[in-house]
Amino acid sequence: MSITRTAWVVLVVSVFSGWLHWVEASPFTPTDDAQVLERLPFRPSDPAARQLREWRAEWMSSPDRFDLAARLARGYIEQGRRNADPRYNGYAEATLTRWWKSPNPPTALLVLRATLSQSRHDFNGALADLTQVLKRDPDDPQAWVTQALILQVQGEYQKSKESCFRLQRLSTTLVTAACLAGAGSLSGQAEKSFDLLKKMVDQYSPPILGGVRGGNAEEQLWARTLLAEIAARRGMPAAAEDQFRQAFLLKIHDPYLLGAYADFLLDQGRAKEVLPLLADEMRADGLLLRLTLAEQTVHADSFSQHRDALRDRFAASRLRGDRVHQREESRFTLWLLHQPQEALKLAEENWKVQREPWDARVLLEAAQAANNHAAAKTVLDWMAKTKIEDVTLTKLKTELEK
Repeated sequence: MSITRTAWVVLVVSVFSGWLHWVEASPFTPTDDAQVLERLPFRPSDPAARQLREWRAEWMSSPDRFDLAARLARGYIEQGRRNADPRYNGYAEATLTRWWKSPNPPTALLVLRATLSQSRHDFNGALADLTQVLKRDPDDPQAWVTQALILQVQGEYQKSKESCFRLQRLSTTLVTAACLAGAGSLSGQAEKSFDLLKKMVDQYSPPILGGVRGGNAEEQLWARTLLAEIAARRGMPAAAEDQFRQAFLLKIHDPYLLGAYADFLLDQGRAKEVLPLLADEMRADGLLLRLTLAEQTVHADSFSQHRDALRDRFAASRLRGDRVHQREESRFTLWLLHQPQEALKLAEENWKVQREPWDARVLLEAAQAANNHAAAKTVLDWMAKTKIEDVTLTKLKTELEK
């Protein structure tokens, strides 16, 4: 579970699962060192759990050593990403508490703080930290890739590309290509972005059945998932299916991939296939949402139970003042509660913070259901400005304009 400089770049990308929106866990400091907070769902033989225990013991023996705390925090973030468990972000932040508000924090802390900030949609705070990092070290790849992805979420595609270009001599060719393809595919260059990235990923890892050959598996996962998403937006289901299949062959448990594929299956009218895909993935709100949408379509007996569970989760989130997953709540409110006016309010609030294709889609769908064409104008203007190529958004645009 050792995290190299390049692997941490890819981990930052993986953590940045924009549509997943984990509920952010707040750090908790117990009053008694012997207090048991919770038994984590680890198997005794789990090497990742064993590694985290070893790192935590080493840090506890030298709590003033920031390098040990930073290593443990990175481990927590990776474990949380793999398990779709937001509590680990809270553990990571608690580990860094001693240095969190330092007037002159270590550069590594600024990168970690930016990573955690963007996970709760504090994009401006994350960008402020990254600006400090890049002033100190213009060659920090984690800072450049995190900045690039935040700018993509905010719809600043040219600025995102500029950050991606800085990765050319700092990271791998595949990371740079995927970064650029992400921004290019959302700004009128979907076909070119897909073709170039596919050529690159096939060169690094020729598609073979049952395994992976060449390249870094995490980098391939990012690239394959991105290719699948671009193909789906372009209306190329066969190509998207192929790239999703290649991504799953990597045998990496990835909540982002599961959510993206579930959305693809739902759009293709294949809701039955979502049920086994997400049957054991209900800890994450975003994955439970997709499972419940599929259950509604096939009239599954568990639909009402899962719909009510989601309602309770979103209500609890609001009580905490947590608004990081308004996109998911808008989808839930529109399609599972059938309340278009409330769904539109949530979608509009979400659009103020982030502007990805799914953010645009939930707003257009809610505006259409609420019969409110005026509410769609901000997204329609964004589509015209960015020249985004997305068959679903184009269809919604046409229907709204009628």
